[in-house]
Amino acid sequence: MAGEIPDLVALERTGTGKGAARQARRDGMVPGIVFGGDADPLPIQIPFNELFKRLKAGRFKSTLWNLKVEGHDDVRVICRDVQRDVVKDLPTHLDLMRLRRTTKIALFIPVEFINEEAAPGIKKGGVLMAVRPEVELVCTAGDIPEKLVVDLTGMNIGDVVTISSIDLPGGTKPTIDRDFVIANISAPSGLASSDDEDEGDAEADVAADAVEVVGEE
Repeated sequence: MAGEIPDLVALERTGTGKGAARQARRDGMVPGIVFGGDADPLPIQIPFNELFKRLKAGRFKSTLWNLKVEGHDDVRVICRDVQRDVVKDLPTHLDLMRLRRTTKIALFIPVEFINEEAAPGIKKGGVLMAVRPEVELVCTAGDIPEKLVVDLTGMNIGDVVTISSIDLPGGTKPTIDRDFVIANISAPSGLASSDDEDEGDAEADVAADAVEVVGEE
């Protein structure tokens, strides 16, 4: 289960329509709406500076948030849309969707590497290359893993960790439908054996995945 779901603090917005939205923007707020979850839509507003900071940090739309609005129960939400000014590219409105515990969503889950001291390859001077420090998974809102754990015990130079070697929670699966590389232990610079075909294949696989990550960002 996820440990800390980040809070997103908002205020209930009085009035609806374009006039009320424009007034919110003049007050330094970004208007929005919360919908779904068998409840009435709730007009909200979030301080512009706070929302801009969250957006700049990245992956705002793929993060599960704990929405806090005074006078209302906390609720888990995910952002479905952020409308922006066509000229300034600044946020002008956002849509948040309430989630049931059984709702399926795609989120980026961090990867934690443990027992480096028990990896012979690292003891020999090898370097842990984390190709994917985060993995995008489809999971239920009520059963989101806090992290994926990779045990490096026994790993040698040239060994590769793929997604299939990680135990995923039940009902959870990667968004990529192939056995992609998470990390490997590479030889230190100058010591890699050029005639080691197995190691060369592993490094080529890692390089291919690294290019894909750059393309996805």
